[in-house]
Amino acid sequence: MSILARNNVVVSGSGSRPMIFAHGFGCDQNMWRLVAPAFEQEFRTVLFDHVGAGRSDLSAYDRTKYSHLGGYADDVIEICTDLALERPIFVGHSVSSMIGVLAANKCPELFEALILVGPSPRYIDDEGYRGGFSSQQIEELLEFLESNHMGWSTAMAPAIMGNSDRPELAEELTNSFCRTDPEIARHFARTTFTSDNRADLGKVGTPSLILQCSDDVIAPVCVGEFVHAKMPDSRLVVMQATGHCPNLSAPEETIEAIRSFVH
Repeated sequence: MSILARNNVVVSGSGSRPMIFAHGFGCDQNMWRLVAPAFEQEFRTVLFDHVGAGRSDLSAYDRTKYSHLGGYADDVIEICTDLALERPIFVGHSVSSMIGVLAANKCPELFEALILVGPSPRYIDDEGYRGGFSSQQIEELLEFLESNHMGWSTAMAPAIMGNSDRPELAEELTNSFCRTDPEIARHFARTTFTSDNRADLGKVGTPSLILQCSDDVIAPVCVGEFVHAKMPDSRLVVMQATGHCPNLSAPEETIEAIRSFVH
């Protein structure tokens, strides 16, 4: 199976510098449609779907490989290698932020820079660390998803998206969640929400931009501050945007923040 077919890779743009966009849980590359085109003149943009999402090859889904985020990081490295991308800029949303961190640590010379949108190295609170959720809350969230995929999608999408004055945004996220294969969604959710990548942050030598929304129920500001404090060569920008998906709710602010970092 071709790697490009496996991950439904789409290459656009007329620029020479590569920029690869990675989507978050329950989404696909379509979530970058308001951001990625802004960089097509200066960059060669690469969009893809994680295996199990969007138009990826669902037959390639391996529960063992994707029981930890390192499996997804390996895919990112393979895509970059297959396309012969030279020092791409990696843009990762939500859980893909940590996937990018893991890929950068596996191949330290791979990326020119990391741009992490709404990153969280651990969603569960721990001693001396606030991730935003108790272990019981995460377990209840996962049990809800396992018992009622559609109900979970309808209930969670508005909370994750925020911006209650723009219900069409929550509706799009709900529909995206509902399109995901329920079995894969349950497995990816457990992989995502029980992960702990705090120890990986300090190993990153790649220059990094952390884009933190000012009011995000999934990744609170204190989490963005933690990521910034632990990553040696990082810059933190707290955006005016609210919710967990500024690539949809505030694309102009997201574009401007990325552009000012990569120039």
